Amino acid sequence: MSILAVIFDLDGVLVHTDQYHYQAWKRMADEEGIVFDESVNDRLRGVSRMESLEVILEKSGRTYTSVEKEALAEKKNGYYRELLDRLTPADAAPGSREIIAACKQQGTKVAIGSSSRNTPVILERLGLTHMFEAVADGNEIVNSKPDPEVFLLAAKKLAIDPECCIVVEDAEAGLVAAKRAGMKTAAMGTMINSPTADYRLHRLDELKAVIWG
Repeated sequence: MSILAVIFDLDGVLVHTDQYHYQAWKRMADEEGIVFDESVNDRLRGVSRMESLEVILEKSGRTYTSVEKEALAEKKNGYYRELLDRLTPADAAPGSREIIAACKQQGTKVAIGSSSRNTPVILERLGLTHMFEAVADGNEIVNSKPDPEVFLLAAKKLAIDPECCIVVEDAEAGLVAAKRAGMKTAAMGTMINSPTADYRLHRLDELKAVIWG
């Protein structure tokens, strides 16, 4: 079937704030005396804040209550949002505005499908909010990726059948979620060779050939 809509993951695709996440989690973990490094950080790609916290707490020598976990997650988010204040429109990934504009010119709908609750803030800082017909994010879903909920919500908002959507992702959890939603997948970054991907993008503008040939 024809591709009628593109659903973009946000972090790692249209913007790269991985280092901000790492710095925020690292600060929180250091304060708790928990070992946290890049190998642990790699396990957090594409998963929710609370799920990420559970991974980090595996290295802890104590048990945390649910209230304590919520407090730690909020502390990390506070550190992360402080770092997000540094974002400007110049931080949008190379080619991001161009591919979104090309989609709109061709009549292909565009949406965001992100597990992040900070999606509205990030889009605003990048100056991209107005460019999408729909945004589905962590503020509206119950289940994070690899559950397909966020992508199905984006398709519903666009009024496009899932099988006519393609998802651009940089995390395995997101690729799996898109597949479970019945959508095509295009992988970027460290996931470019994932067997879950239907297409592989070294650059965002390569999406043009995927959609329109």
